[in-house]
Amino acid sequence: MKKILLSFLLLFCMLTIASAQSPIKVACVGNSITQGPGRDHPDSWPLLMQNVLGDEYLVKNFGVSGRTLLKNGDYPYWDEPQFQEVLDFKADILVIKLGTNDSKPQNWKYKDEFVQDYIDMITIFRETMPDDGEVYVCIPVPVFKDNFGITESVMVDEMRPMLKEIAKATNSKMINLYKPLKNHGDLFADGVHPNKEGNQLMAEAVAKKIK
Repeated sequence: MKKILLSFLLLFCMLTIASAQSPIKVACVGNSITQGPGRDHPDSWPLLMQNVLGDEYLVKNFGVSGRTLLKNGDYPYWDEPQFQEVLDFKADILVIKLGTNDSKPQNWKYKDEFVQDYIDMITIFRETMPDDGEVYVCIPVPVFKDNFGITESVMVDEMRPMLKEIAKATNSKMINLYKPLKNHGDLFADGVHPNKEGNQLMAEAVAKKIK
């Protein structure tokens, strides 16, 4: 009996140690603002966040430039290989920062599909996440100058209420990336994309929420 108990105790200790050694996997889904100068570039905000979070976390950048959340958008994230890569990664934490490109006129004409498409994406990604996995819906960073067809008024007045609805409907948490960057237009050379300093502010804001 003692040998059996000792075996169980040893097994429990081994599982505990193995669990402690496994980093918490964080998947960052997004567009060019997430991809940054490159998915594996240290100046992208997900990899800057890796430095903030430390070795207890494993952060992966799945951003793809120009992509939309909308399935009927001009360049849907759904059609990219990174979509499947997110599923294969089996994240513990999922951070979604999509919507900026959806504000373009050719995409926002499908705005009535935005909420359901977002809910569908979260539902699919959750299928490969643990039961206690966490999903974060991001309110995008400010647009200081309408550029590339991206429209700030659409994102603030129309999309933001939808994002809140989506978070509530999917029991997801929210990260407001607009607030920490709203007074930093100097960090956005083209009015849309933050520089390294702006990416650092994003990394710190997301890390603060998920840690």
